[in-house]
Amino acid sequence: MTAMKKLVGLTALSMLFVGGALAQTTSLEGDVKGDDGKPLIGAMIKLERTDIKGNYKVKTDKKGHWFHAGLPIGTYNISCEVDGVVKDTVKGVRSRMGDPLPINFDLQKMANATKTRQEAVAKAAESGLPLTKEQSREMSKEEKEAIEKAVKERAAAMAKNKDLNDAFNEGMETLKNKQYDVSVKAFEKAAAQDPKQFVVWANMAEAYTGLATTLQGAEKEAAAQKSYDAFSKAIEIKPDDAGTHNNFALAYAKGGKFPEAEAELDKAAAIDPAGAGKYYFNLGAVLTNTGKLEPASSAFKKAIDRDPNYAEAHYQYGMSLASKLTMTADGKKIIPPPGMRESFETYLKLSPTGINAPGAKGMLEQMESSIETKYVNPDAPKKGGATKKK
Repeated sequence: MTAMKKLVGLTALSMLFVGGALAQTTSLEGDVKGDDGKPLIGAMIKLERTDIKGNYKVKTDKKGHWFHAGLPIGTYNISCEVDGVVKDTVKGVRSRMGDPLPINFDLQKMANATKTRQEAVAKAAESGLPLTKEQSREMSKEEKEAIEKAVKERAAAMAKNKDLNDAFNEGMETLKNKQYDVSVKAFEKAAAQDPKQFVVWANMAEAYTGLATTLQGAEKEAAAQKSYDAFSKAIEIKPDDAGTHNNFALAYAKGGKFPEAEAELDKAAAIDPAGAGKYYFNLGAVLTNTGKLEPASSAFKKAIDRDPNYAEAHYQYGMSLASKLTMTADGKKIIPPPGMRESFETYLKLSPTGINAPGAKGMLEQMESSIETKYVNPDAPKKGGATKKK
Protein backbone atom coordinates (compact mmCIF):
# COMPACT_ATOMS: atom_id res chain seq x y z
CA MET A 1 0.00 0.00 0.00
CA THR A 2 2.84 2.33 0.83
CA ALA A 3 4.50 1.45 -2.45
CA MET A 4 1.28 2.22 -4.28
CA LYS A 5 1.09 5.66 -2.62
CA LYS A 6 4.67 6.36 -3.67
CA LEU A 7 3.84 5.31 -7.21
CA VAL A 8 0.83 7.61 -7.33
CA GLY A 9 2.89 10.50 -5.99
CA LEU A 10 5.61 9.82 -8.54
CA THR A 11 3.08 9.79 -11.32
CA ALA A 12 1.64 13.16 -10.24
CA LEU A 13 5.13 14.63 -10.06
CA SER A 14 5.92 13.30 -13.53
CA MET A 15 2.76 14.89 -14.91
CA LEU A 16 3.80 18.19 -13.34
CA PHE A 17 7.13 18.09 -15.17
CA VAL A 18 5.44 17.12 -18.41
CA GLY A 19 3.11 20.11 -18.07
CA GLY A 20 6.11 22.38 -17.56
CA ALA A 21 7.84 20.94 -20.60
CA LEU A 22 4.79 21.66 -22.74
CA ALA A 23 4.79 25.43 -21.93
CA GLN A 24 5.51 27.15 -25.30
CA THR A 25 7.22 30.50 -25.98
CA THR A 26 7.71 32.54 -29.12
CA SER A 27 9.52 35.65 -30.29
CA LEU A 28 8.81 38.92 -32.10
CA GLU A 29 11.15 41.28 -33.93
CA GLY A 30 11.20 44.18 -36.34
CA ASP A 31 12.94 47.30 -37.67
CA VAL A 32 12.27 50.95 -36.86
CA LYS A 33 12.94 53.87 -39.23
CA GLY A 34 12.79 57.42 -37.95
CA ASP A 35 11.23 60.57 -39.37
CA ASP A 36 14.26 60.92 -41.66
CA GLY A 37 13.84 57.42 -43.07
CA LYS A 38 17.01 56.14 -41.39
CA PRO A 39 17.31 53.33 -38.78
CA LEU A 40 16.26 54.67 -35.39
CA ILE A 41 18.53 53.77 -32.46
CA GLY A 42 17.17 53.42 -28.91
CA ALA A 43 13.46 53.47 -29.73
CA MET A 44 11.42 51.79 -26.99
CA ILE A 45 9.24 48.91 -28.18
CA LYS A 46 6.47 48.04 -25.75
CA LEU A 47 4.57 44.74 -26.03
CA GLU A 48 1.26 44.57 -24.14
CA ARG A 49 -0.39 41.16 -24.06
CA THR A 50 -4.16 41.57 -24.31
CA ASP A 51 -5.55 38.02 -23.93
CA ILE A 52 -3.74 37.53 -20.59
CA LYS A 53 -2.20 40.45 -18.76
CA GLY A 54 1.49 40.83 -19.52
CA ASN A 55 3.88 43.66 -20.43
CA TYR A 56 7.31 43.48 -22.04
CA LYS A 57 9.69 45.99 -23.57
CA VAL A 58 12.92 46.19 -25.53
CA LYS A 59 14.98 48.90 -27.28
CA THR A 60 16.20 49.03 -30.87
CA ASP A 61 19.92 48.46 -31.49
CA LYS A 62 22.36 50.51 -33.56
CA LYS A 63 20.77 49.16 -36.74
CA GLY A 64 17.27 50.14 -35.65
CA HIS A 65 16.40 46.46 -35.07
CA TRP A 66 14.56 44.99 -32.09
CA PHE A 67 14.08 41.39 -30.94
CA HIS A 68 12.25 39.90 -27.98
CA ALA A 69 12.38 36.14 -27.32
CA GLY A 70 10.67 34.04 -24.64
CA LEU A 71 7.26 35.57 -25.13
CA PRO A 72 4.18 33.46 -24.33
CA ILE A 73 2.05 32.71 -27.36
CA GLY A 74 -0.80 35.22 -27.31
CA THR A 75 -2.19 38.46 -28.71
CA TYR A 76 -0.22 41.72 -28.33
CA ASN A 77 -0.51 45.44 -28.92
CA ILE A 78 2.95 46.64 -29.93
CA SER A 79 3.92 50.30 -29.62
CA CYS A 80 6.95 52.28 -30.76
CA GLU A 81 7.88 55.01 -28.28
CA VAL A 82 10.44 57.80 -28.87
CA ASP A 83 11.47 60.14 -26.06
CA GLY A 84 8.46 59.03 -24.04
CA VAL A 85 5.98 59.70 -26.85
CA VAL A 86 4.14 56.86 -28.57
CA LYS A 87 4.70 57.32 -32.30
CA ASP A 88 2.84 54.33 -33.70
CA THR A 89 0.99 51.22 -32.52
CA VAL A 90 0.16 47.91 -34.14
CA LYS A 91 -2.78 46.20 -32.45
CA GLY A 92 -3.94 42.59 -32.32
CA VAL A 93 -0.64 40.90 -33.22
CA ARG A 94 -0.91 37.13 -32.71
CA SER A 95 2.50 35.58 -32.00
CA ARG A 96 3.38 32.22 -33.58
CA MET A 97 5.75 29.31 -33.29
CA GLY A 98 8.75 29.11 -35.54
CA ASP A 99 10.42 32.14 -37.09
CA PRO A 100 9.85 35.48 -35.30
CA LEU A 101 6.91 37.49 -36.64
CA PRO A 102 8.29 40.79 -38.04
CA ILE A 103 6.60 43.99 -36.83
CA ASN A 104 8.19 47.06 -38.44
CA PHE A 105 7.67 50.78 -37.80
CA ASP A 106 8.38 53.43 -40.47
CA LEU A 107 7.79 56.76 -38.73
CA GLN A 108 8.45 58.83 -41.85
CA LYS A 109 5.90 56.89 -43.89
CA MET A 110 3.46 56.96 -41.00
CA ALA A 111 3.84 60.75 -40.62
CA ASN A 112 3.25 61.28 -44.35
CA ALA A 113 0.17 59.06 -44.24
CA THR A 114 -1.12 60.93 -41.19
CA LYS A 115 -0.62 64.26 -42.94
CA THR A 116 -2.45 62.99 -46.01
CA ARG A 117 -5.35 61.81 -43.85
CA GLN A 118 -5.47 65.10 -41.99
CA GLU A 119 -5.56 67.01 -45.27
CA ALA A 120 -8.35 64.73 -46.46
CA VAL A 121 -10.22 65.35 -43.20
CA ALA A 122 -9.85 69.12 -43.60
CA LYS A 123 -10.84 69.02 -47.27
CA ALA A 124 -13.86 66.83 -46.62
CA ALA A 125 -14.93 69.00 -43.71
CA GLU A 126 -14.50 72.18 -45.78
CA SER A 127 -16.33 70.82 -48.80
CA GLY A 128 -19.18 69.45 -46.73
CA LEU A 129 -19.23 66.27 -48.81
CA PRO A 130 -19.65 62.85 -47.16
CA LEU A 131 -16.71 60.45 -47.05
CA THR A 132 -16.12 57.97 -49.83
CA LYS A 133 -15.75 54.30 -48.91
CA GLU A 134 -12.02 54.48 -49.60
CA GLN A 135 -11.55 57.54 -47.38
CA SER A 136 -13.61 55.92 -44.65
CA ARG A 137 -11.42 52.80 -44.63
CA GLU A 138 -8.22 54.81 -44.26
CA MET A 139 -9.40 57.03 -41.39
CA SER A 140 -9.61 56.42 -37.69
CA LYS A 141 -12.88 56.40 -35.79
CA GLU A 142 -12.10 59.83 -34.35
CA GLU A 143 -11.33 61.28 -37.79
CA LYS A 144 -14.55 59.86 -39.23
CA GLU A 145 -16.56 61.32 -36.37
CA ALA A 146 -14.88 64.71 -36.83
CA ILE A 147 -15.77 64.78 -40.52
CA GLU A 148 -19.31 63.59 -40.01
CA LYS A 149 -19.80 66.31 -37.42
CA ALA A 150 -18.33 68.93 -39.74
CA VAL A 151 -20.50 67.77 -42.64
CA LYS A 152 -23.65 68.03 -40.52
CA GLU A 153 -22.67 71.46 -39.23
CA ARG A 154 -21.87 72.69 -42.72
CA ALA A 155 -25.14 71.34 -44.10
CA ALA A 156 -27.04 73.13 -41.34
CA ALA A 157 -25.10 76.35 -41.98
CA MET A 158 -25.68 76.17 -45.73
CA ALA A 159 -29.38 75.60 -45.22
CA LYS A 160 -29.50 78.52 -42.82
CA ASN A 161 -27.40 80.80 -45.00
CA LYS A 162 -28.98 80.36 -48.42
CA ASP A 163 -29.13 84.13 -48.54
CA LEU A 164 -25.35 84.21 -48.19
CA ASN A 165 -24.85 82.04 -51.27
CA ASP A 166 -27.40 83.97 -53.30
CA ALA A 167 -25.83 87.29 -52.37
CA PHE A 168 -22.32 86.07 -53.09
CA ASN A 169 -23.29 84.66 -56.49
CA GLU A 170 -25.03 87.91 -57.39
CA GLY A 171 -21.93 89.85 -56.35
CA MET A 172 -19.65 87.71 -58.52
CA GLU A 173 -21.92 87.90 -61.57
CA THR A 174 -22.35 91.67 -61.40
CA LEU A 175 -18.62 92.16 -60.72
CA LYS A 176 -17.85 90.21 -63.88
CA ASN A 177 -20.23 92.48 -65.81
CA LYS A 178 -18.67 95.62 -64.24
CA GLN A 179 -21.90 96.54 -62.47
CA TYR A 180 -19.83 97.70 -59.53
CA ASP A 181 -22.56 99.50 -57.58
CA VAL A 182 -24.81 96.41 -57.63
CA SER A 183 -21.87 94.13 -56.87
CA VAL A 184 -20.86 96.15 -53.82
CA LYS A 185 -24.35 95.91 -52.33
CA ALA A 186 -24.49 92.15 -52.92
CA PHE A 187 -21.14 91.53 -51.22
CA GLU A 188 -22.10 93.77 -48.30
CA LYS A 189 -25.23 91.66 -47.86
CA ALA A 190 -23.11 88.48 -47.95
CA ALA A 191 -20.69 89.91 -45.37
CA ALA A 192 -23.59 90.70 -43.07
CA GLN A 193 -24.65 87.03 -43.31
CA ASP A 194 -21.17 85.74 -42.48
CA PRO A 195 -18.40 88.27 -41.74
CA LYS A 196 -15.71 85.55 -41.60
CA GLN A 197 -15.79 84.64 -45.29
CA PHE A 198 -12.45 85.57 -46.85
CA VAL A 199 -13.71 85.38 -50.45
CA VAL A 200 -16.56 87.76 -49.70
CA TRP A 201 -14.25 90.52 -48.44
CA ALA A 202 -11.65 89.96 -51.17
CA ASN A 203 -14.23 90.30 -53.93
CA MET A 204 -15.99 93.18 -52.21
CA ALA A 205 -12.64 94.98 -52.27
CA GLU A 206 -12.37 94.39 -56.03
CA ALA A 207 -15.90 95.72 -56.53
CA TYR A 208 -15.12 98.90 -54.59
CA THR A 209 -11.87 99.34 -56.54
CA GLY A 210 -13.85 99.13 -59.77
CA LEU A 211 -16.52 101.48 -58.43
CA ALA A 212 -13.87 104.08 -57.59
CA THR A 213 -12.82 104.22 -61.25
CA THR A 214 -16.33 105.38 -62.19
CA LEU A 215 -16.48 108.23 -59.65
CA GLN A 216 -14.85 111.61 -59.10
CA GLY A 217 -13.71 113.71 -56.17
CA ALA A 218 -14.83 112.84 -52.66
CA GLU A 219 -17.02 109.96 -53.84
CA LYS A 220 -14.04 108.39 -55.61
CA GLU A 221 -11.88 108.70 -52.50
CA ALA A 222 -14.62 107.21 -50.31
CA ALA A 223 -15.02 104.19 -52.59
CA ALA A 224 -11.25 103.72 -52.72
CA GLN A 225 -11.04 103.81 -48.92
CA LYS A 226 -13.77 101.18 -48.67
CA SER A 227 -11.78 98.95 -51.03
CA TYR A 228 -8.72 99.35 -48.75
CA ASP A 229 -10.84 98.47 -45.72
CA ALA A 230 -12.25 95.38 -47.43
CA PHE A 231 -8.79 94.22 -48.50
CA SER A 232 -7.56 94.68 -44.93
CA LYS A 233 -10.43 92.58 -43.63
CA ALA A 234 -9.73 89.81 -46.16
CA ILE A 235 -6.04 89.76 -45.21
CA GLU A 236 -6.94 89.71 -41.52
CA ILE A 237 -8.86 86.49 -42.16
CA LYS A 238 -6.28 84.97 -44.53
CA PRO A 239 -2.91 86.76 -44.17
CA ASP A 240 -0.93 84.25 -46.25
CA ASP A 241 -2.72 84.80 -49.58
CA ALA A 242 -0.17 86.39 -51.94
CA GLY A 243 -2.79 87.19 -54.59
CA THR A 244 -4.80 89.33 -52.19
CA HIS A 245 -1.71 91.30 -51.16
CA ASN A 246 -0.96 91.81 -54.87
CA ASN A 247 -4.49 93.05 -55.62
CA PHE A 248 -4.38 95.30 -52.57
CA ALA A 249 -1.15 96.80 -53.91
CA LEU A 250 -2.74 97.48 -57.31
CA ALA A 251 -5.68 99.19 -55.62
CA TYR A 252 -3.28 101.37 -53.64
CA ALA A 253 -1.39 102.23 -56.84
CA LYS A 254 -4.59 103.30 -58.60
CA GLY A 255 -5.23 105.59 -55.64
CA GLY A 256 -1.76 107.11 -55.86
CA LYS A 257 -0.56 105.48 -52.62
CA PHE A 258 2.76 104.17 -53.92
CA PRO A 259 4.60 103.46 -50.62
CA GLU A 260 1.60 101.44 -49.41
CA ALA A 261 1.45 99.62 -52.75
CA GLU A 262 5.10 98.61 -52.56
CA ALA A 263 4.67 97.47 -48.95
CA GLU A 264 1.85 95.13 -49.98
CA LEU A 265 3.85 93.82 -52.93
CA ASP A 266 6.78 93.10 -50.64
CA LYS A 267 4.43 90.96 -48.54
CA ALA A 268 3.15 89.15 -51.62
CA ALA A 269 6.71 88.49 -52.77
CA ALA A 270 7.71 87.17 -49.34
CA ILE A 271 4.79 84.72 -49.37
CA ASP A 272 5.32 83.67 -52.99
CA PRO A 273 8.94 84.41 -54.03
CA ALA A 274 8.50 82.63 -57.36
CA GLY A 275 5.75 85.06 -58.35
CA ALA A 276 7.52 88.23 -57.19
CA GLY A 277 8.52 89.31 -60.70
CA LYS A 278 4.91 89.03 -61.88
CA TYR A 279 3.59 91.04 -58.93
CA TYR A 280 5.93 93.99 -59.53
CA PHE A 281 5.34 93.81 -63.29
CA ASN A 282 1.58 94.12 -62.70
CA LEU A 283 2.19 97.18 -60.57
CA GLY A 284 4.34 98.72 -63.31
CA ALA A 285 1.61 98.07 -65.87
CA VAL A 286 -1.04 99.79 -63.72
CA LEU A 287 1.23 102.79 -63.15
CA THR A 288 2.08 103.04 -66.86
CA ASN A 289 -1.59 102.99 -67.82
CA THR A 290 -2.28 105.83 -65.39
CA GLY A 291 0.63 107.93 -66.72
CA LYS A 292 2.85 107.54 -63.65
CA LEU A 293 6.07 106.66 -65.49
CA GLU A 294 8.59 107.31 -62.71
CA PRO A 295 7.10 104.85 -60.17
CA ALA A 296 6.31 102.50 -63.09
CA SER A 297 10.00 102.42 -63.97
CA SER A 298 10.85 101.55 -60.36
CA ALA A 299 8.28 98.73 -60.36
CA PHE A 300 9.62 97.21 -63.60
CA LYS A 301 13.16 97.39 -62.20
CA LYS A 302 12.03 95.49 -59.12
CA ALA A 303 10.39 92.89 -61.35
CA ILE A 304 13.74 92.41 -63.12
CA ASP A 305 15.62 92.20 -59.83
CA ARG A 306 13.26 89.46 -58.60
CA ASP A 307 13.17 87.59 -61.93
CA PRO A 308 16.10 88.40 -64.26
CA ASN A 309 14.63 86.16 -66.98
CA TYR A 310 11.33 88.03 -67.17
CA ALA A 311 11.62 89.27 -70.77
CA GLU A 312 8.58 91.58 -70.78
CA ALA A 313 9.79 93.31 -67.64
CA HIS A 314 13.06 94.18 -69.42
CA TYR A 315 11.19 95.63 -72.39
CA GLN A 316 8.77 97.67 -70.31
CA TYR A 317 11.59 98.93 -68.12
CA GLY A 318 13.38 100.18 -71.23
CA MET A 319 10.23 101.90 -72.50
CA SER A 320 9.65 103.52 -69.12
CA LEU A 321 13.03 105.24 -69.49
CA ALA A 322 12.14 106.82 -72.86
CA SER A 323 11.24 110.14 -71.21
CA LYS A 324 14.86 110.44 -70.06
CA LEU A 325 16.38 110.32 -73.55
CA THR A 326 18.69 113.27 -74.31
CA MET A 327 20.65 114.54 -77.32
CA THR A 328 24.30 115.28 -77.94
CA ALA A 329 25.34 118.95 -77.91
CA ASP A 330 25.17 119.12 -81.69
CA GLY A 331 21.73 117.54 -81.67
CA LYS A 332 22.80 114.75 -84.00
CA LYS A 333 22.64 111.71 -81.78
CA ILE A 334 20.33 110.26 -79.13
CA ILE A 335 21.81 109.54 -75.70
CA PRO A 336 19.89 106.81 -73.83
CA PRO A 337 19.74 106.89 -70.02
CA PRO A 338 21.67 104.22 -68.09
CA GLY A 339 20.08 100.80 -68.39
CA MET A 340 17.85 101.55 -71.37
CA ARG A 341 20.03 100.02 -74.07
CA GLU A 342 20.77 96.98 -71.88
CA SER A 343 17.09 96.39 -71.20
CA PHE A 344 16.24 96.11 -74.91
CA GLU A 345 19.29 93.96 -75.63
CA THR A 346 18.36 91.61 -72.78
CA TYR A 347 14.78 91.40 -74.01
CA LEU A 348 15.98 90.30 -77.47
CA LYS A 349 18.25 87.67 -75.93
CA LEU A 350 15.42 86.26 -73.84
CA SER A 351 12.67 86.60 -76.44
CA PRO A 352 14.16 87.16 -79.93
CA THR A 353 10.82 86.50 -81.64
CA GLY A 354 8.61 87.95 -78.93
CA ILE A 355 5.72 90.31 -79.57
CA ASN A 356 7.86 93.31 -78.60
CA ALA A 357 10.96 92.24 -80.54
CA PRO A 358 10.32 94.71 -83.42
CA GLY A 359 9.88 97.54 -80.93
CA ALA A 360 13.09 96.67 -79.07
CA LYS A 361 15.06 96.51 -82.34
CA GLY A 362 13.60 99.85 -83.45
CA MET A 363 14.62 101.54 -80.20
CA LEU A 364 18.17 100.20 -80.47
CA GLU A 365 18.45 101.37 -84.10
CA GLN A 366 17.39 104.88 -83.11
CA MET A 367 20.08 104.98 -80.45
CA GLU A 368 22.73 104.00 -83.02
CA SER A 369 21.69 106.28 -85.87
CA SER A 370 22.51 109.94 -86.37
CA ILE A 371 19.80 112.52 -86.94
CA GLU A 372 20.01 114.49 -90.23
CA THR A 373 19.86 118.21 -89.46
CA LYS A 374 21.08 119.69 -92.78
CA TYR A 375 18.52 121.99 -94.43
CA VAL A 376 17.57 121.12 -97.99
CA ASN A 377 15.78 123.70 -100.20
CA PRO A 378 12.89 121.91 -101.89
CA ASP A 379 13.11 124.32 -104.85
CA ALA A 380 16.82 123.77 -105.48
CA PRO A 381 17.62 122.05 -108.81
CA LYS A 382 18.44 118.40 -108.57
CA LYS A 383 21.98 117.38 -109.42
CA GLY A 384 22.27 116.74 -113.17
CA GLY A 385 18.76 118.07 -113.84
CA ALA A 386 17.43 121.06 -115.72
CA THR A 387 16.99 124.43 -114.06
CA LYS A 388 13.53 125.65 -113.37
CA LYS A 389 12.27 127.96 -116.12
CA LYS A 390 10.86 131.34 -115.25
